[in-house]
Amino acid sequence: MSHESSQGAVESQGAVQRGATSQEIYDAGMVVRREVLGDAHVDRANANKDEFTDDFQDMITRIAWGGIWTRPGIDRRMRSAVTITAMVAHGHWEELAMHIRAAMTNGLSRDEVKEILLQTAIYCGVPSANTAFKTAQQVFAAMDEAAR
Repeated sequence: MSHESSQGAVESQGAVQRGATSQEIYDAGMVVRREVLGDAHVDRANANKDEFTDDFQDMITRIAWGGIWTRPGIDRRMRSAVTITAMVAHGHWEELAMHIRAAMTNGLSRDEVKEILLQTAIYCGVPSANTAFKTAQQVFAAMDEAAR
């Protein structure tokens, strides 16, 4: 493999590069997690962890945030769109609310979120989209209230 093609492979892997330590991947994941979800959310999650949930919090920071969200193949707007769709498809309403807020941080507009939810009505089902729209309304109302 030429230097250029091996370099491209490394760059396309985000934080998970050959020789990266678990701590480096965790640290990169924590940076992205905080940028996307906000310090307050991450601080609450960390404050609520205990011996039982510590391994889970570590895993999602390393694997989801460090392993996937640091990859450059698609931007954070697209990752948010995909994540919203997955939350609707599986009925994870609390996680959907969190990721709608994150999508706004990542630059999606309310109209884009609406279009994503309309798309989910076709591919995930109208009842799921109905709940997703209610969830988005609640998120937007809370965001508007906090902005006052």
